[in-house]
Amino acid sequence: MPHLLHIDASFRLEGSVSRGVAATFRDSWPGTVTHRDLGREPLPHLSEPLFTSGFTPAEGYTAEQKEAAALRDTLIDELLSADAYLFAVPMYNYGVPSAFKAWIDHIFVVGQTVGVEPSPVAGRPATLVLSKGGAYGPGTPKEGWDFSEPYLVKILSEVLELDVHVITAELTLADTTPQMESLRGLAAESLARAHEAARLRAGRLALV
Repeated sequence: MPHLLHIDASFRLEGSVSRGVAATFRDSWPGTVTHRDLGREPLPHLSEPLFTSGFTPAEGYTAEQKEAAALRDTLIDELLSADAYLFAVPMYNYGVPSAFKAWIDHIFVVGQTVGVEPSPVAGRPATLVLSKGGAYGPGTPKEGWDFSEPYLVKILSEVLELDVHVITAELTLADTTPQMESLRGLAAESLARAHEAARLRAGRLALV
């Protein structure tokens, strides 16, 4: 039975678009799941004990290094044990939530997950669910302001060498922003497409 690592990065526990679309994927997932919720249980950010533990012999760890390394090793085990990945990542201030960046900083370890060929997770399917308050495609007023999707696709597909599929819900702020009232119909269509894409993606992976 295939095993999924599902990571939610939104700090919103209710009403989150990225969580909602990811839940649609989960509803159609046929296997087991490890769910790491970075909103409910944030990870510590990159620190000196975490960084130095990467090149310090375990027998020489300080108490802080030992604690940091134990969490890092748990996160890497979750990554390596999965057959597929579901990352639900909203855009915050045109970029990646610091909670998800912290996860990346923990699991990027030279010689274990990066800097080895091939990557130990190379070719495994990853579904990246993105939610964006506006629209950032060609011709939009904010074209070029999306610093989240290009970064995530680059590191997931070219560093970890995952087979990345992106599902995006745009204009998620339309319902609560008076200036975006005219875009609410487009926002609803984008959200509906994202849910359907998530359902179909999980169904296709179930057949692999």
